[in-house]
Amino acid sequence: MKPALLLCCLLAGLCTLHSQDRVYAIKSARMFDGVNDRMTEPGLVVVSGRKILSVGGAAPAGSTPIDLGDATLLPGFIDAHTHLSDDFNADYNGKMLTSLQRPTAEQAIRATANARATLMAGFTTVRDLGSNDFIDVGLRNAINAGVVPGPRMLVSVHALGSTGGHCDDSAGFRFDVFHRETGPEDGVINSPDQARYAVRFNIKYGADVIKTCASGGVLSPTDDVDVPQLSQAELNALVEEAHTLKRKAAAHAHGAEAAKRAIRAGIDSIEHGTFLDDEALQMMHDRGVFLVPTLTTRVGLTQSKFPPLVQAKAERAIAQQDAMLRRALALGVRIALGTDAAVYPHGLNATEFALMAADGMPTAQALKAGTSTAAELLGLGDAVGALKSGMLADIVAVPGNPLTDIKATGNVIFVMKEGTVYKNDRH
Repeated sequence: MKPALLLCCLLAGLCTLHSQDRVYAIKSARMFDGVNDRMTEPGLVVVSGRKILSVGGAAPAGSTPIDLGDATLLPGFIDAHTHLSDDFNADYNGKMLTSLQRPTAEQAIRATANARATLMAGFTTVRDLGSNDFIDVGLRNAINAGVVPGPRMLVSVHALGSTGGHCDDSAGFRFDVFHRETGPEDGVINSPDQARYAVRFNIKYGADVIKTCASGGVLSPTDDVDVPQLSQAELNALVEEAHTLKRKAAAHAHGAEAAKRAIRAGIDSIEHGTFLDDEALQMMHDRGVFLVPTLTTRVGLTQSKFPPLVQAKAERAIAQQDAMLRRALALGVRIALGTDAAVYPHGLNATEFALMAADGMPTAQALKAGTSTAAELLGLGDAVGALKSGMLADIVAVPGNPLTDIKATGNVIFVMKEGTVYKNDRH
């Protein structure tokens, strides 16, 4: 090796080592650790490399200070229901046409912008529940490799549902548009055996989690929002196969009967849950099933122009969200933050904190719904969701005190993910 090239390599190695060994002392007026319901004052988190070295106490000698002033440190936020490969478009018919015209490569590039907006909003981890053309897998891999900035992603590949149902992307189009009927490789299943095959197919091609559509949906053009779309046997096979292969399973379920079938099958979370009755909520409480209410969908639904059928479903769903969440809170159902990002513009994820609090969720519980509780749902509770020694250094800061003004979560001034600072508006 030439001497000049050898010197460059040595210097590059020293720079990498220095970066990995740097110790940061991140200071603020207060800290919410994601575990307790109260603030610690002042806040201090010491970070070494990718992990939290210590919390509280004194800054170690030689550490690099980051002083955020009158702010609150929190664990990196977690959104348990996103669609980063999709864009918000208020024109329903225009969006459907664009999705057919836009090349896969362009969709992937746009997904990187959505990922960056989400990270800059303070969300360092997301569960992405449904994508086309395996864009979610590619985006996750590119983020993990450091090619593009974005949150840590758990991805599901295709959402799994029935022919003509909410997860059937060909529903609403003329039969011969796609030149073939959709099947398990597209996420469309019609038997327990096809359900098992679709789970295996998704995992083969990179799924971290399995998502199913147990009921109709708001935005799908050919179904009723609260009607079950999979049989008990199909859901049983789907969830059993997911759990056998060590993956959690999430069920899109607006209707009560669809949710009950998913709960009996052993589902890990119910997404949306708009029309859940008390029996379904009690079943969730008794079996430890999480609710991901996605209240922020109303932001996009109220801004959008829909055909009459979809408009009627949207209005009906919005009218039921708050009452359902209040009943879930009263029954003690575990609630994790999820927003259904792409039904509204990406980067507004923190709106969910304020909407949950407005429905009566105690502010500390709402903050934990988007940190430690969501981490538990995702199976990442030993790595993220709390400010504790040994955890990954996912840290955000907001001005003031979010326990007294939870809307402060929508104004993130500092973002660190795994020890790397991506945003610091204080400096």
